[in-house]
Amino acid sequence: MNYKMIVLDLDGTLVDSKKNISEKNKQTLQQAVKKGVHVVLASGRPVKGVLPTAKKLELNQENAYIIAFNGGRIIEIATEKCLFEADLPEGYLSQMYDLSRKCDIGFMTYQGNDKLITEDDNEYIQLELRVNQLERVTPKSIKEYVNFPVAKYLLAGEPQKIEKAEPLFKEVAGDKLNVFRSDPFFLEILPPKIDKAYALQKLIQKLGINREEVIACGDGYNDITMLQFAGLGVAMENATEQTKKAADYITLSNDDDGVAFVIQKFIL
Repeated sequence: MNYKMIVLDLDGTLVDSKKNISEKNKQTLQQAVKKGVHVVLASGRPVKGVLPTAKKLELNQENAYIIAFNGGRIIEIATEKCLFEADLPEGYLSQMYDLSRKCDIGFMTYQGNDKLITEDDNEYIQLELRVNQLERVTPKSIKEYVNFPVAKYLLAGEPQKIEKAEPLFKEVAGDKLNVFRSDPFFLEILPPKIDKAYALQKLIQKLGINREEVIACGDGYNDITMLQFAGLGVAMENATEQTKKAADYITLSNDDDGVAFVIQKFIL
């Protein structure tokens, strides 16, 4: 198969356990770019949390893109132009916030591409702020403050609390919102049907690429639909068991240049 696109999750996939990108991954990815392969960085992170990685990889060509907010935004890297966006429907913030109080987990949302809004604080919220270099906004009342469209709500807490909370949020959301875990300590709430696979489908339609010509690599729960959609779904060795079961192929871990291995084996 002549693959025309490779889609890469960031955390646990392209970046290592210390949040760094190896020189081998970078150089191998550049070889794929020179061959004309489209590169897509697909992450649950906001746009600001992905752009620095794109710049480190020197992905400023016209054939490189970002899928941010787990599918809520598609950005053309060279121009930083937004090609697709989906915001949460109105009227759910109060309900989701109140349920987070009952479940004793942190509640966050976003303002634009660079601000994180939360009244809470725990190690997972600090991680979200630090990794994405976001400005923190702490309103007296998040319910009153948020009167503008947002891409997603992010719930954060101890993994056992998130595990217990997930079915409760899914029950309340029904088919009006998309609820899923991205990490053991993060629960994502997105617009209905929005995930990485949905955004990827939108992007390849725009570019005239068939799904069979796409490789997608990931490690987490939020990567499963993307791996199932792509022509070749690749799970990292460090991926969750559910992600591995959804994949067509399992590569090396994110600490062993698993992305470079895939590119060398299937593209170069």
